[in-house]
Amino acid sequence: MNTVASLLSRKARNAVTISPEANVLDALKLMAEKNIGAVIVMQDEKFLGIVTERDYSRKVILQGKNSAATKVSEIMSTNLPFAKPGDTIDYCMEMMTAQNIRYMPVFENNKLTGIVSMSDVVKETILAQKETINHLQSYIQS
Repeated sequence: MNTVASLLSRKARNAVTISPEANVLDALKLMAEKNIGAVIVMQDEKFLGIVTERDYSRKVILQGKNSAATKVSEIMSTNLPFAKPGDTIDYCMEMMTAQNIRYMPVFENNKLTGIVSMSDVVKETILAQKETINHLQSYIQS
């Protein structure tokens, strides 16, 4: 069974962070530069929340706010479920589906160690299914 730790080790990418005082436009530029859909909001190495493209569309654009004048702290998502390195990919899929979220922070000993996206979870699920198929084919052919 695949775990969050194994996913993060293959992902080999640190979570991209931004200050809660930064404006939303800066967060969008950072997401575009890194080709990602979310940034982690941190202050003094403390996790505060996540800002996603969905947060931007619903809390800035649809409310007629100005991206340069709105702070990240005003639109970030908080009180999110989180994963631990030992959690399974199935657990992440269940939590993300139940909460209708696309990104989930990963904590170990109360320290942020990464972020898991729904895309990551789907890729891991497909990888696990391919491995199962290969094992079954080998068994049948032997």
